[in-house]
Amino acid sequence: MFVDSHCHINFEGLGDRLPQVLDNMRAHAVTHALCVSVDFETLPSVLDIARSYDNVYASVGVHPDHEDAREPSVAELVELAQHPKVVAIGETGLDYYRLEGRSIDDMEWQRERFRVHIRAAHRTGKPLIVHTRASSADTLRIMAEERASEPGGVMHCFTEPWDVAEQALAQNFHISLSGIVTFKNATDVQDVARRVPLDRLLIETDSPYLAPVPYRGKPNEPAYVSYVGRFIAQQRDMADEALAAATTENFFRLFKIPAPAGT
Repeated sequence: MFVDSHCHINFEGLGDRLPQVLDNMRAHAVTHALCVSVDFETLPSVLDIARSYDNVYASVGVHPDHEDAREPSVAELVELAQHPKVVAIGETGLDYYRLEGRSIDDMEWQRERFRVHIRAAHRTGKPLIVHTRASSADTLRIMAEERASEPGGVMHCFTEPWDVAEQALAQNFHISLSGIVTFKNATDVQDVARRVPLDRLLIETDSPYLAPVPYRGKPNEPAYVSYVGRFIAQQRDMADEALAAATTENFFRLFKIPAPAGT
């Protein structure tokens, strides 16, 4: 059985057909999913889904790429994280991919937002969900400065080379791989998939984005995390069932969720 450790099933195209999305999960042996927050404006929909379905969990956070979103405070994140289905802080991190003529120096607002989330993780004891794009050096530096290793967490939708993965692992973070790992030219990600310690590996869809082969270019959904898991199992020369069992166990352990009987 597989678990989708990062999805956005409240987004348009998934949120309006949730019963079918959940049925598709069951058909593909995907038992649980973590619906991840990207801003306060849409957080109520995330919490509503988690409240309505026993096998869906939630996070609280403001995405680094949402420049116009309301800024979180440590106190707000801590308060929201008390919701019984909230298991993580994020997604948070840094994203320098779309600078749009600005310099990295202009991204101080992102760096401060990231620090706020890490401090909230310290206060709550909940792990962080970290997004990093074109910003790995600053991401790792701030994680070290703010002692993010203490709450720990996961580098989600990881696309960096192995040396970055090693540094994240050294800071007590898991590595989560998305459908990108199935793309023909994703050689760095496939190298990481083969080398990351099995007890620190998670799998995800980041749906509705980044559908794996054979659905690449189409809308993604949590059911397709099974294709991610099976591809990684092939890369590691191990049984699909063993990869599924390990990543599922890692999910429940990292997010401090009691594992259901039989997992």
